[in-house]
Amino acid sequence: MAESFDGQEQQILALQKRIGDAFHVFDHDENDTVDIREIGTIIRSLNCCPSECDLQDILTEIEEEESAGYIKYELFLPVMTKVLMERRFKPAPEDKLLKAFEVLDVDQNGYLTSDELMQYIRVEGEPFSQEEMEECLSAASDPETNRIDYKRLASMMVVEEPF
Repeated sequence: MAESFDGQEQQILALQKRIGDAFHVFDHDENDTVDIREIGTIIRSLNCCPSECDLQDILTEIEEEESAGYIKYELFLPVMTKVLMERRFKPAPEDKLLKAFEVLDVDQNGYLTSDELMQYIRVEGEPFSQEEMEECLSAASDPETNRIDYKRLASMMVVEEPF
């Protein structure tokens, strides 16, 4: 006999499947653990945008001393289910991103140079490695002009709601 689930239970099951699918992409040894360094990528793949501080808080909550360096699925699942159900770490909407870029564009050109954006990120933003900055800029900037059309970038940065 099939059990019937109400809407919220079905939503939770669907979220947990998405969480499991994302987690297991990085479970290379197929033992329900992932390297702690992959957790940020997994969380972001679930359309959450935590700060580095938020990410550290999550890691503190789910990391066990005896399995240092690895996160167990059984600990990750309930925490991420709660995060997604509470809609924490929601991505910024496009209009908010656009306004932020416009503030940075003091000349109101409709673009930023790669150097300008790099400087803003270094001074004001979350910490990025040199490799991450170069990857971001290569995806965002026009290779011929070295300019970043921030309207196009803002539309590329928009993330769908998790459910």
